[in-house]
Amino acid sequence: MIRMQQTMRWYGVHDATSLIDIKQCGVTGIVTALHEVPIGEIWTVEAINERKQIIEKVGLEWKVVESLPVHEDIKKRTGNFQLYIENYKQSLYNLAQCGIEIVTYNFMPILDWVRTHHDYKNNDGTKSLYFHKDAFVYFDVFLLKRPNAKANYTPDQINKAVNYGKQLSREEKRKLFKNVLLGLPGSDKNFTSKKVLQLLDEYQHIDDKALRQNLVLFLREVAPFAEKVGLKLAIHPDDPPYSILGLPRIVSTLEDLDFIFNEVPLKANGLCYCTGSLGAHPSNDLLEILNKTASRVHFLHLRNVVKDKNGNFKESEHLYGDNQMPKIVEKIITIMQERQISIPMRPDHGFLHDVESRKKLYPGYSLIGRLKGLSELRGLEQGIIYKIK
Repeated sequence: MIRMQQTMRWYGVHDATSLIDIKQCGVTGIVTALHEVPIGEIWTVEAINERKQIIEKVGLEWKVVESLPVHEDIKKRTGNFQLYIENYKQSLYNLAQCGIEIVTYNFMPILDWVRTHHDYKNNDGTKSLYFHKDAFVYFDVFLLKRPNAKANYTPDQINKAVNYGKQLSREEKRKLFKNVLLGLPGSDKNFTSKKVLQLLDEYQHIDDKALRQNLVLFLREVAPFAEKVGLKLAIHPDDPPYSILGLPRIVSTLEDLDFIFNEVPLKANGLCYCTGSLGAHPSNDLLEILNKTASRVHFLHLRNVVKDKNGNFKESEHLYGDNQMPKIVEKIITIMQERQISIPMRPDHGFLHDVESRKKLYPGYSLIGRLKGLSELRGLEQGIIYKIK
């Protein structure tokens, strides 16, 4: 019986979690990237192999890149976008030469995933990631002071944001601002308000339709090339899966995915099936999405969320939340037998436990929290396989 390949994310030599720590969790693979390379520049064979040798030295393998970032010029199709596409293709070629098999990326404008709280306290004292809509509206309208931001919200949402802000101390406002503008994964540098406002201004004439077309044009160039060199591309869904800061969102629903895969029908054009990102959308049926995209799922992010009708959602325990994880894993097992492949999986966004609270960790990436999620998912998979047999 084919099982999921168990992996964990590692941010490189500066990660407070070591490769030995990760290996002792029982995984066989590492998911990582060359975060130190500026976006748009080529990942060289030398740099890729250097990272690969570090990983292999401890007995782990590196087959999945997360992520090879897409330059903003490509998303906007302005400036040096064609040069950056060629650089992207060269990086893909170099990765393939070094034995990498899957490349994850996203097409979210400006920001990567966004949360208002990085240390929401759970009932047991652990801390988790949380997106609070009132807090975000307050950030957008009253802290960032995005021009015309109020037009994206109802009067009731504005009033709730005002009341929310009245409860915050100066330090809490500073922390909220820092949390939202965290920056890119693997980076310890936050965006500044000046920089974000400048970038937002550059997107004011780009709506969902335009961004969607820019993604398709990008994929029509890179997906055939990826397939030629033996790579699979896995697009990560938007997180949150709805518009923030007035920016377009085009990888949030089954309709979005259908469009992307129909426009570029190559198998190399695939999906990073993230149950957390897709599961935060109130209308998404995760099993339906998995059924419809079964042949395109190249990589798995398994985590859970609890959400409400107001747009708030909190990271929950991996097996307990709004996502039907037992049914999802059972379907994944079926897909792997049908396709005769082991799909790489990593537990995503673990809780922060007190024992690690003094470490400088990237939010959501505590070792113990992810190990807990991994062990639960491993047990769930084993139980389903035992039942099937």
